[in-house]
Amino acid sequence: MLFNSYLFILVFLPACVAVYLGLVRRGWRSLSFSWLVVASLFFYGWWKWSNLPLLIGSLVFNYTVGTRLGKMERGRGARWLLGFGVAVNLLVLGYFKYANFFIDNANAVLGSNWHALHLVLPLGISFYTFQEIAYLADSYQGSTRGYGFCDFCLFVSFFPQLIAGPIVHHSEVMPQFQRKESLPGWEDFAVGLSMFSIGLAKKVLVADVFAGYATPVFQTAEAGTAPGFSAAWAGLLAYTMQIYFDFSAYSDMAIGAARLFGIRLPLNFNSPYKAGNIADFWRRWHITLSRFLRDYLYIPLGGNRKGPLRRYVNLMTTMLLGGLWHGAGWNFVIWGALHGGYLSVFHGWQAWRERRGRVPDKPSWVGIWMGRLLTFGLVMLAWVFFRAGTFSAAWQMLGSLAGLHGLDSNVASLDVTRALRLGCWLLPVIWLLPNSHEMMAAYKPALEYLGTAGKLVIGPTPGWLGRVLNWRPSVPWAFVMAAMLVWALLNLFRPSEFIYWQF
Repeated sequence: MLFNSYLFILVFLPACVAVYLGLVRRGWRSLSFSWLVVASLFFYGWWKWSNLPLLIGSLVFNYTVGTRLGKMERGRGARWLLGFGVAVNLLVLGYFKYANFFIDNANAVLGSNWHALHLVLPLGISFYTFQEIAYLADSYQGSTRGYGFCDFCLFVSFFPQLIAGPIVHHSEVMPQFQRKESLPGWEDFAVGLSMFSIGLAKKVLVADVFAGYATPVFQTAEAGTAPGFSAAWAGLLAYTMQIYFDFSAYSDMAIGAARLFGIRLPLNFNSPYKAGNIADFWRRWHITLSRFLRDYLYIPLGGNRKGPLRRYVNLMTTMLLGGLWHGAGWNFVIWGALHGGYLSVFHGWQAWRERRGRVPDKPSWVGIWMGRLLTFGLVMLAWVFFRAGTFSAAWQMLGSLAGLHGLDSNVASLDVTRALRLGCWLLPVIWLLPNSHEMMAAYKPALEYLGTAGKLVIGPTPGWLGRVLNWRPSVPWAFVMAAMLVWALLNLFRPSEFIYWQF
């Protein structure tokens, strides 16, 4: 069931909220939790019912192992059980997501003729597997005691975040469900509906429009035809806009839907194209995935504690696996390697400047914009490998971007001028205007995100711009959000999947 479908918006979500409110108002808290679990499993199974037993089996297995870990003394036995639990999760994920990838590569290297398996990737498996692995690690640390099976199922399967994140931590959501004052208020409804409406508008009115320009260009490259210089740049810019607004839309809709139940999910998207460097980009893009990779992979590998060379190896390893997490293909591996290389060069450059005392206390606006433009260009270039269906398609795109296949467009269905105009018009909007969380920061739509310096990253927009754009529960803003919602609903002809649903 898609967030951007009439069935979800007009039937499932209102019914789910109404029943939940009725149960909570009568004081039936345990029953309200059970209702959300059942509704979430129904939501998940609607897409493909045959995947539901896998999710339920995963819930039972991880709760059983986590409960046992929580009761054990830390030692060899607990470490073995933790390793067993993590290994089972990774094996299940690897079987569904990477089995055919390894078969194809084994056939290419060994000259064998092993047949590919007829597998369909279960929806959301990469996300809920990571949540469960983190839960097992926390159970080993003794920080998950007191959760019942229904609590655990709700933490993992809560439908606003089940399919594509954010990758939540049990300490972020379970205390919210368990607090005594758990009934959503009018502010929750106003914030939730506004966030959901903004997200739906981003998806339907912006992301899907850019998809219409990006898709034919990359399909041309995948068919073995070079799209040409102008078409390649138009298509790449369109995809750069598409994935930005697509993921931003999903993040807003997930946070908005959860807020209707009085739950704040963690921030997962914070204007990544405003990043002044590549490290800042990864503090803004898919924030909860970056957090997971940092806490459960990069730091255990040694982080930056064992010298610069080991740090760069750890960065490359983390980003290579992060790329492979996104998809079973060499294009995703190269995408991860590019970002690992970007991060290594950036941290090496920073270390070199620090040794020579050349790091200014406060960068100039020229330096900020140079960093922003350079970061945007590097991220945009890496999207070629992320979007291209095959390695050869990526090379067709890169050759066209370099002008090696002529300047004219070879994509008949593409309006190059319009695609470039729309992309260039939206870039100043992305760079200069506040995002949805900044507009609504006074009402905290998501959990507060603290940076490494302990400062709140998201805050209301100051000055005259803030007086115009900062959201508040008022009649004018209600009309604006209602108009945005209706406009998006009227254009919801063919609901399309979110890009991150495929991972």
